[in-house]
Amino acid sequence: MKDVQAAAAALRQMDHVLILTHIRPDGDTIGCAAALCRALRDLGKEAFLLKNSGITATYAPYAAGSWAPDGYRPDCVVSVDIADLALLPDNAAPYRDRIDLAIDHHPSFAGFGREQCVVPEAAAAGEILYAIIRELCPVTPEIAMPLYVAVSTDTGCFVYANTTAQTHRVAAALIDTGIDYRTANKVLFRTKSKTRLAMEARMVSQMELYDKGRVVVMQIPLSLREEMHATEADIEELSSLAALVEGTDCGITLRELAPGKCKISLRTGPRVNATAACAKLGGGGHRAAAGATVSGSMEDVKRAVLQAVAEVAEA
Repeated sequence: MKDVQAAAAALRQMDHVLILTHIRPDGDTIGCAAALCRALRDLGKEAFLLKNSGITATYAPYAAGSWAPDGYRPDCVVSVDIADLALLPDNAAPYRDRIDLAIDHHPSFAGFGREQCVVPEAAAAGEILYAIIRELCPVTPEIAMPLYVAVSTDTGCFVYANTTAQTHRVAAALIDTGIDYRTANKVLFRTKSKTRLAMEARMVSQMELYDKGRVVVMQIPLSLREEMHATEADIEELSSLAALVEGTDCGITLRELAPGKCKISLRTGPRVNATAACAKLGGGGHRAAAGATVSGSMEDVKRAVLQAVAEVAEA
C-alpha cells in the first residue's frame, strides 16, 4: 500500500486505534499523531496516542487530551513518521509486530507494518497525513494546527532544501482554516531560552572544522547539559546549528545520550549524502538530514562519523 486513498480506506475500517510516535519526538511525529487522532475521533472512532515520555514542553500542548489511558487495549495500531522499529519508545515494544498501518516519508523506511503508506518525496510526514485526512473528513482548525506544526518544523519553517511547492500549498491550505500560525511560528522558530542560547554559544566556540572547512563538528556532551541545567526543550533542534556555519556543506552534531552512547545528526548539502553516511553507522533518514545512535565514546563516534562522511562525500 503506497497511495493515500488506500491508507484512508484502511483507516475507515479501523476503530480503537493506538497511534505510535518515535523516540525524542519532534513536531512532525507529534503533529501527525495528534491530527490523525483528532480526525479519527471526528469520524466517531476511538483513538489515542501511546504515551511518549520523551515529549518536551514545546510539543506537549499539541498532544494534550490525546494520550491513551494506562492499560488501554487497542484493536488497531498505526505508526507515524517512524522509519525503523528501533525508533519506537520502550513502551511501544509490545506493538512492534502489531502495526497495521505505517505512514512515513523517509527514504530509509525499513518496511515494517502490515500495510504501508510511504511517500519519500514528501518534505514531512505531515504532508502525507494532510492528504490522507482530506480523504476522511474536513480538515478543521483543530486538525490543521498540529499538521502545520508537523510540516513547518520538518522544513525549518520552510527553509530546508526538502521544502517543495507542495509543502507551501499544504501550509497555505492549513492557514486558510484560520489557525494561529503566527504564534506557533514565534514559539517554534523565533524564541529561545537563555539556556539554549548559552549552549549554542558554547557549541560554536568549541566547534571543529575538517575537510578544508567544509565539515563542521559540534558536540553536546552530558557535562554541558548538566552544567547548563538544560532540559530536553533547550536541546531540541540544536542539530541544525552546525550546518549554519558559512562555507560548510556538512554539519555534524554529536549528542552524548549516556556514557558510551551518542546520537549523530547530519545536515548536509548535495556533496554529502547524509542517509548513506548514517547507514554505515546503522542509521538513516533523508539525503540532506539523517541520524544514527552509536555506542562508543564521543571521540570514537566522531572518528567513525567523519570516516563515514569521507567515504560517501563527492570530491
